[in-house]
Amino acid sequence: MKKEKYDLIVIGSGAAGMISAIVAAREGKSVLLLEKLSNIASKLKATGGGRCNLTNTLSNEDFMSRFGRDGRFMQDAIALFDHHALIDFMQELGVDTHAPDGFRIFPTSHSSATIIAAFSEEMQRVGIEVLCKQRVEELLVENGAIIGAKTADNIFYCENLIVATGGLGYPVLGAEGDGYKLASSHGHTVTDLSPAMMPLKTKEEWVKNCRADTIAKVELRVDIKKYKKLRAKGDLIFTNNGIRGPVVLDFAREVTPLLKKYSEVPLLLNLTKGKNEEEILQHLKTQQVLSPDKTILELVETLLPQALSQELCKLAELSGEEKLGKIEGAKRAKLISLLAWTPLHVTGHDGFRMAMITRGGISLKEIDPKTMQSRLIKGLYFCGEVMNLDGPCGGYNLQWSFASGYLAGQLL
Repeated sequence: MKKEKYDLIVIGSGAAGMISAIVAAREGKSVLLLEKLSNIASKLKATGGGRCNLTNTLSNEDFMSRFGRDGRFMQDAIALFDHHALIDFMQELGVDTHAPDGFRIFPTSHSSATIIAAFSEEMQRVGIEVLCKQRVEELLVENGAIIGAKTADNIFYCENLIVATGGLGYPVLGAEGDGYKLASSHGHTVTDLSPAMMPLKTKEEWVKNCRADTIAKVELRVDIKKYKKLRAKGDLIFTNNGIRGPVVLDFAREVTPLLKKYSEVPLLLNLTKGKNEEEILQHLKTQQVLSPDKTILELVETLLPQALSQELCKLAELSGEEKLGKIEGAKRAKLISLLAWTPLHVTGHDGFRMAMITRGGISLKEIDPKTMQSRLIKGLYFCGEVMNLDGPCGGYNLQWSFASGYLAGQLL
């Protein structure tokens, strides 16, 4: 067995792992990065559909708030390495960035390959030893401190070790929960793990008839009294068996844990850009006055795409050929109600196979937010998605990976 000692071993070659290795090596530390796959940064390569949404332009306070009640945990990391610092870091590596929509920040190449190449070159420049096809099977701990890592073929010794193995999303790209197993084997708590940032399947089959259009500014909310505060807004797309789109990807992190408690999760969707029942009825009446010959379907189409309008008319037991003034009160009320809040029932998802991120992870209570060091084992650090902290889509999770990795690499 090969035996060597390093100042730092990093497990995992994603965004968090690579930046932590670079930070430590720039300070003169001897660094070994271990990757179980045959190539580095496989998941980063697929981030944002390959376009690599690095971060966004929100202030630090607003950025942290998007992660919910645990967002304050990242205060020290974000203060040290926010989106301005990340842009500067990328510039140092020769990667230009921009925010074409004023919010999401990308490399100007819109290619994750640019990021991976720049990090790879920098790791080589600062003398980081990178070994692929090295699955870490065990963390070596002695007298409450980390002393090394064991793979199938080797033992590597170290003063410090960073676990940057990511979550369970996209197992085809190597996500198998290795970090959770390694941490829990030495006393760390791993919270419940749920797939997040993914499409959702619904009980309703009519959604498959509405796949052609993106519905903008949709509000989603959970229709369970105990969880009525769970809601989100954004663009939605109907699929062959459910819903997807930015708002669904964000909201999935709230819904998937509920599916462990309930056989189905009822949702209400406002598809009419926030209009309430009174405003919808007034809109339809105004359109009828302007165009007396229009059918109810044609009136609804002034609010929504044709296919969706047809399906909602069917749900209200209308043919669509009726005139607004001729529809009986109960059916008109039902249509207006459906336009204000369309019910859907989420029944499932494709599991971690299609999940971009993982909700849950190593308990934050057992990690020092000022250093990312374990409170249980000296010299053991965590960064990125392996911890119990996840945010919505839009560069949040990648920025957190970079920031936590940058802080962990300080080896404070």
